[in-house]
Amino acid sequence: MLRRLPLLLALLFAAPAFAQDEEDDGPTSMDGVGRITVQGGWRSTSNDTFYEGWYGRKGNEDLTRARKTGGGPFGVASFAYSLSDLVELGIDLFATGSRLYVTEPGVESLPPTERGIDTLAYGAMLGLRFQKLLPEVGPYGLVPFLGFFTGPTLISSERDGEAVQEKTTQAWAGSLGATWRLSSRWGITGEYRFMFLRGPVGPEDAKIGSFSLGGSWLSLGVTYTFPPEPSRGLPGSGL
Repeated sequence: MLRRLPLLLALLFAAPAFAQDEEDDGPTSMDGVGRITVQGGWRSTSNDTFYEGWYGRKGNEDLTRARKTGGGPFGVASFAYSLSDLVELGIDLFATGSRLYVTEPGVESLPPTERGIDTLAYGAMLGLRFQKLLPEVGPYGLVPFLGFFTGPTLISSERDGEAVQEKTTQAWAGSLGATWRLSSRWGITGEYRFMFLRGPVGPEDAKIGSFSLGGSWLSLGVTYTFPPEPSRGLPGSGL
């Protein structure tokens, strides 16, 4: 896989690549097939727990609520290998972020002010996808899949005027999607993920709550597949 990575990156950024047709029809089985998928999308996240906790604090009950942020963009790069026709093992690298807003009470004679909180998370998740190749759907087949993932994630928050707060945590996700194969190598992948991922706002001795960067993740991207290596018989065996 690693020795093919430079060639793959060149293909990914070549605009005419999708217009090229390969001579073969691609693998009829997923066993031994490798792939790289690059996706981007939007994350829909509810932070009602954080907002309710903030505006429920003593002194904040009568504050006018600041605008809400319902999610943010994200990117995912998947590197996977099919252990069999039905099971794939993969590593997903991801990053996402957004900006939250809260109204803070004024100091002395100053009025309440809106304050921003920048949030960011990135990490790697290891997981399994259960898949099935449907060769009769589309020009080169359709591969629906169901996946489960977990892995370490660095999640951080930075309130305006304060230092960045970071924490390493465990992210959990389930996914449902499909790859529509446009050729024997290239395909378009759509995926829905539901992610559990939370981080703190403020230092441990003065934490004001926790926020979510999980929720519903919907993405669309490009997949390039590597065919399985041809089997080689033992020298002199005639196999």
